[in-house]
Amino acid sequence: MKIKTKLNIGVGLLFVMIVVLSVLSVWNITKLKKDTNNILVANYNTLEYSRNMLLALEEINSDPLAFEVFEKHLEKQKKNVTEPGEKETTDKIITHFANLKNNPENTSLQSSIRKDLTELMQLNMSAIQHKSSVADDTAKDAITIISVVGMICFLLAFILMVNLPSNIADPVRQLTASIRQIANQNYKERVHFEGNSEFSELANSFNTMAEKLQEYSESRLDKILKGKKRIETLIDNMQDPVIGIDENKRVLFVNNEALSITGLQKESFVGQLIQDVAVNNDLVRNIIKNLIYPDENNDFESMKIFANGKESYFEKNIIDINIIPTGEHSSQFIGQVIMLHNITPFKELDLAKTNFIGTVSHEFKTPISSIKMGLQLLENEKIGSLNEDQKNLVNGINDDTNRLLKITGELLNIAQVESGSMKLNIGPSKISDIVQYAVEANKAAAEQKNITLKIKIEDGLELVKADSEKTSWVLNNLISNAIRYSYQNSEIIVKVEQLNDSVVFSVKDTGQGIEPKYVNRVFDRYFRIPGSKKEGTGLGLSISKELIESQGGNIEVESEYGAGSTFRFTLGKM
Repeated sequence: MKIKTKLNIGVGLLFVMIVVLSVLSVWNITKLKKDTNNILVANYNTLEYSRNMLLALEEINSDPLAFEVFEKHLEKQKKNVTEPGEKETTDKIITHFANLKNNPENTSLQSSIRKDLTELMQLNMSAIQHKSSVADDTAKDAITIISVVGMICFLLAFILMVNLPSNIADPVRQLTASIRQIANQNYKERVHFEGNSEFSELANSFNTMAEKLQEYSESRLDKILKGKKRIETLIDNMQDPVIGIDENKRVLFVNNEALSITGLQKESFVGQLIQDVAVNNDLVRNIIKNLIYPDENNDFESMKIFANGKESYFEKNIIDINIIPTGEHSSQFIGQVIMLHNITPFKELDLAKTNFIGTVSHEFKTPISSIKMGLQLLENEKIGSLNEDQKNLVNGINDDTNRLLKITGELLNIAQVESGSMKLNIGPSKISDIVQYAVEANKAAAEQKNITLKIKIEDGLELVKADSEKTSWVLNNLISNAIRYSYQNSEIIVKVEQLNDSVVFSVKDTGQGIEPKYVNRVFDRYFRIPGSKKEGTGLGLSISKELIESQGGNIEVESEYGAGSTFRFTLGKM
């Protein structure tokens, strides 16, 4: 049977039952009302008339109007004759009353009338009892009929309520479960519904689809297996170590390079929880520390691993794998891939570059110092006098020599920082000495541009935990930059203050400032703001950053383009 037919039958049957119950109820209530009205209209009124005639009869001897009252109710009774024997009794009352009117003093006539009225009332009382019994029977019959029909309707409605929803919902539920099985790639799932309903047609279509999907899946399985083999071969032959884990951190695959650096066998690695493997392997434990402690910083530093008979350097990269299942909208996490990129050649090149810069810088320093000494001798009047052109030439050579000496010093510093050969003497250092050295070193340059250097040191602040020489160099570089980029007749504020348990050095100028897009790059090596005509190597701020951070501090800049910049660095307080 079709679903539409079932629904039409069910709803139609409920409608018919409601109509039948309504008709039966109205019919029985109408019948009961009719029986009740018969009692009220036919008998109750006669009793009322008889009672009023009795009262008038008692007052005939004393009230002349009593005859009129009696006669009025008698006329009404003549029109309300409804029961057998009631007409004869009424006629007797009419006859006796006519005689009484001619002979009012006749007490026997009054007694006869009373007797007739009593008989009339008795007839109607008996009729009332009979009609009440009929009304009771009618009410009982109505209750019985309505109860039986109502029970039948209830049973039918209950049967419909139990069977009709299940007949529709059960196939839908079964079909939904089967669709989930298909979604989980169980293409052997089938649905069977009996009858000729729409569900049977839907089941046939579903089964046809499942069969085609099964055929397609089986026909593509060999291609999928070949593709899997290709991917496994590709991963195994990668030069970088690769480890794949699922969402439960169970190892799915590991290539030969990863097995080589960890010293593990594939059988003891694949299929195991990676944290269980890490318990007995320090390298694996170091690799997955960001997985075990995900709240830590994920900017992975390079790892030093002894591999291939030498120390090698690797950069770790953990890639989350998220997919959006077909038919859904939210992504689902299914695992991670850990990749270690071998950066040993780059490290070796970087080390060679650092050694080269250090060697060249050191070798340059000696001849530059000799040139500097020769220039000082030429400037000495005891050696001989120079004309104006010769003096200008010597001054130009002196400026270029100072610039070369500064560049060489910066290159030597950066080489020492990169190679780790720079030694720091961190200890209690006088803040006033550091500031005074930096200010004095730049005093002449400031006077040339008529720039005022203001020093503000917080009261009671005397010592800082730092390398005095390196910190003085950093502050000197910041003041030198501030003078270089400040306008003439301006001022530079060198300020030292305490912030919690730290000491903050700041240099504020009122120059042009730095464009917002370049603020985050000023500490990069060799970076110079595009369009700047000022001299410099782009290493000073980079070296300053390395020197401050190597002392456990930090350096930063705030700049408002067109209004100046503030460079500050923070060190620990003694």
